[in-house]
Amino acid sequence: MIGVSKLYCGAVEPSDLLRYRRLSSELPSHLLQFSEDKKPVIAWNVTRACNLSCVHCYASATPGPAEGELSREEALALARNLADFGAPVILFSGGEPLFHPHIFELVELTVKSGARAVLSTNGLLLTRDWALKLRDIGLSYVGVSLDGLAEAHDRMRGLAGAFDLALQAIDTAKKANLKVGLRLTITKSNLGDIGQIFDLLEEEGVPRICFYHLVDNGRRPELAAESLSHQETRAAVDLIAKRTWLLRQKGFNPEVLTVDNPADGPYLYLKMREEGRLHEAGNALELLRLNGGASSGHGVGAISWDGLVYPDQFWRTRVLGSIRERPFAEIWRDPGNELLMKLKDKKSHVTGRCRVCGFLEICGGGLRARADFATGDPWAPDPACYLTDEEISIDLNGASAVAAEM
Repeated sequence: MIGVSKLYCGAVEPSDLLRYRRLSSELPSHLLQFSEDKKPVIAWNVTRACNLSCVHCYASATPGPAEGELSREEALALARNLADFGAPVILFSGGEPLFHPHIFELVELTVKSGARAVLSTNGLLLTRDWALKLRDIGLSYVGVSLDGLAEAHDRMRGLAGAFDLALQAIDTAKKANLKVGLRLTITKSNLGDIGQIFDLLEEEGVPRICFYHLVDNGRRPELAAESLSHQETRAAVDLIAKRTWLLRQKGFNPEVLTVDNPADGPYLYLKMREEGRLHEAGNALELLRLNGGASSGHGVGAISWDGLVYPDQFWRTRVLGSIRERPFAEIWRDPGNELLMKLKDKKSHVTGRCRVCGFLEICGGGLRARADFATGDPWAPDPACYLTDEEISIDLNGASAVAAEM
């Protein structure tokens, strides 16, 4: 997760972290990515049931619940276990989490147990009464998926009118004083919509947006056709940075993030240097070092509707264990799990251009799931890294010294 507003626009400086001791339990949500203890943020797919059939659904959602979904008692026990373990945030996802018959109970228990609860939804079920209830039981944030303007969104979601319903959900959350943001997966279909999405963000006064880089895990041929080229990815990040900067100049300061391509951090740093903003680039570099790059199996984890644990929400081919057999804490700390132990020290195991990259320390070797899907080797270079060989050859020690003198 790369904070464009934090890094490129200077919304956060390294000194801002000192008062919190970089502990997950003390950091506000917008600074959690810089925690030192790296207790994992958990994406919990509480159900496989969904009322849409999205092209890019990593969970392969179905119209009804999947066989073997956790019972109410198992789900409540898991919520307590995760909070006791110290997971700072539980992201309730699906399928469509609002389909889960006990979603309000799970959110409330999570909050009362000391963790923060957030929810990712397509918005179709978010009524006024439900938005008020989620606010009252302590949900911190609801992210509504919006995959471009009407044509692109409805096509990706498989439902005519889905775009208007998503906008209605955003309005419903705002009127209920429930913090709401947008979640957009960048594809060829919506690449041309990014500028207008920023217009919408400003018009609606939405305080947060996450741009997700598409993760193609080979499920559907049409998904591969939606993947961006390296040049298109660079252009998308350029536009996101530009529009974020322009909004801040106008006095509107939304939190803007990109997700699932750690190369965005080094790219923004290089962009700031090229623009002559060396002091700000130095601050961004320090924040990137504190962030540590991709966190699968370390600062991020995932649990499915049937209790299986994964390194992240996209990597469904590598099962770490089942909460029906062992508590999450035992699974997450298992010294006998070779993949998991390597993920916690992945910089020592990546190969190819990732291994020799000058940004390895702050990128963490990219998204391991993407490398695994593309090559069958979880330690191969991330094929979505769009930095050139010249760019990854940078001497960061020298660059840091120059920035410090500015």
